[in-house]
Amino acid sequence: MRRTVAQRVPGGLRTCRLTACLLATAALLPPLLILPASGADEAEDQRLQNAFTDAAREFHVPSSVLLSVSYMQSRWDSHPGTPSVAGGYGPMHLVETGGGTGGAPATPDGRENSAVAGTVFASGGHAVQPADLDRAARLIKAPPAVLRSDAVANVRGGAALLAAAQRHLGKRLSKDPADWWQAVERFPGTRDVATATTYADDVFALIRRGAHRTTAEGQEVTLPASPGVRSNPGPQVPRRPKEVECPPELACDWLAAPYVQIDEDGDYGNHDLADRPRDQKIEYIVIHDTESTLPNMFKTVQDPTEASWHYSIRSTDGHVTQHVRTKDEAWHSGSQFVNARSIGVEHEGFLAHPGAWYTEQMYRSSARLVRFLARKYGVPLDRQHIFGHDNVPAPTGDSIPEMHEDPGPFWDWQHYFDLLGAPLKATAGPAGDMVMILPDYATHKPRYTGCDGAGKRCQPHGSSAVRLHTQPADDAPLIQDPGRRPDGEESTEDVSDLGSRVSTGQTFAVADRRGEWTAIWFQGNKAWFKNPKDHPTAVGAGGRMVTPKQGLDEIPVYGRALPEETAYPEGMEEESDSPLPYSLRAGQRYVTQSGVESSYVDRSTFSDIPQPVVLGREKYYEIQFGHRLAYVRANDVDLVHTSTGSAGTPEVKPGTTGR
Repeated sequence: MRRTVAQRVPGGLRTCRLTACLLATAALLPPLLILPASGADEAEDQRLQNAFTDAAREFHVPSSVLLSVSYMQSRWDSHPGTPSVAGGYGPMHLVETGGGTGGAPATPDGRENSAVAGTVFASGGHAVQPADLDRAARLIKAPPAVLRSDAVANVRGGAALLAAAQRHLGKRLSKDPADWWQAVERFPGTRDVATATTYADDVFALIRRGAHRTTAEGQEVTLPASPGVRSNPGPQVPRRPKEVECPPELACDWLAAPYVQIDEDGDYGNHDLADRPRDQKIEYIVIHDTESTLPNMFKTVQDPTEASWHYSIRSTDGHVTQHVRTKDEAWHSGSQFVNARSIGVEHEGFLAHPGAWYTEQMYRSSARLVRFLARKYGVPLDRQHIFGHDNVPAPTGDSIPEMHEDPGPFWDWQHYFDLLGAPLKATAGPAGDMVMILPDYATHKPRYTGCDGAGKRCQPHGSSAVRLHTQPADDAPLIQDPGRRPDGEESTEDVSDLGSRVSTGQTFAVADRRGEWTAIWFQGNKAWFKNPKDHPTAVGAGGRMVTPKQGLDEIPVYGRALPEETAYPEGMEEESDSPLPYSLRAGQRYVTQSGVESSYVDRSTFSDIPQPVVLGREKYYEIQFGHRLAYVRANDVDLVHTSTGSAGTPEVKPGTTGR
């Protein structure tokens, strides 16, 4: 089959370019620091909470408004002295408008947008300005450097800006949070009315709901719920290009990826025409990060020799740009089988530097978009259908080492699923047959290396990933992935090494328990992780598993679910099966969320109409086999149904398909 470079090699040319970008950008980012002490008599973990209380009183801003705005800006994280990609600092994310590390956000055509450096848009006759760090410093009569590094001063600066905005609007410094709607709407310096309205909606929804969080710096912060606070005075309907498929509350643009023939040999790029969901059900939404800046990715997606994806989300404010219609197939995952069934969503950022790139506004925009798409196409909101690029099954054994690692161990899957409205939580007792990986993101900080150079230890950071060992001991060797490292090299603690990791929301069959340690079935082996009762890294889960049919010692595992030979029309060459280099032996069990229909689409030629989809009668189950997903034939396995209570004898049924 003929493929362009981007098709033949998962990641293609993009891998080389993005790796270079990662190394270049990593060198620019300073290390994370701890929250500085601002009062020796204060409880060590209450300094930030007290700072909000004191600043609200000093500047006559309702404390709920100040706390909620800060949560939307940074989730109360400080990262003292370390700017975000937008040049924002501290828990109020105050922006140095003179030029931050990332410059101004880009427009969809890749040009720098200077609007973030000053007045950004007008709404209701009032100019809107960003949370300007220099202006905040002048208001509280402190050097800008102090607001960059001291969380207490940063909060005071944010409160002063809110009060100044309220006065500029001709409003009194009311104790009623609802009176602060317009000041809140203008605080982040958003460049369009729809995004500003959505931001304020989120702030006031949080005020009504309340929140509690332990920050990255170990500060305990609480926003008490105020359910009676009034809401938005009226929705704003954004104007957008007709091609865009987005929820109404998001500001979205269109920047087309090209579908063109490249040469006389028939090579083409950079996506495929389809007629989904009529010719192929959309079953997955794949979460990526760009490992590059957005302007570079806009150039990539317009290059017919490169990869493509459906949506890009900007780090600074969560702005969405669509490139490929969802009915068509983008080249984003490294697997044509997954591409045919999925929508790809790219997030501006670098997996090794989440504090600078994975912003709260980006998380929220992404969750709104994914929730909209999942509802539209009936995609289940679980981790076997909403997954990362790093969870995509390799289509063949020889492609495993080339598969990607983003969005990486620092993507906050628990928070993301909370925003999706599908919280990850225990669904069975702690002693059952299945577990869901669910560490506490803020306090779970495993050791990683390679964020700022090979072998160098990364600064501690909350993580969604849990590391696996060959035995129930901290000093036991890490589990190995023979597909990822066929030469026998050992797994490492490198931030991009997936060989011995599982991730939040993934669900596995329990293989053994010993004291504080739990073993799961993982790529054909028992894999151990520490799971103490008082600080668990996994919770009980109920559901279905598969196990080899009685009498079968071992069954093959696949990276795609292909039709049987007789399903292919005359004249079309059969796509050959290619089992992955792993073993699934008798007695082992793996969790499945759904059955999968087999299919194949010949994407070898340029055509003005979608190529026909070959649908087979062969049925498969998708399973959580390792860090990545995999498939097994339904005829090779029996279903194992677990109870939602304590451990017991699970019910085994002959293999059948269906959701």
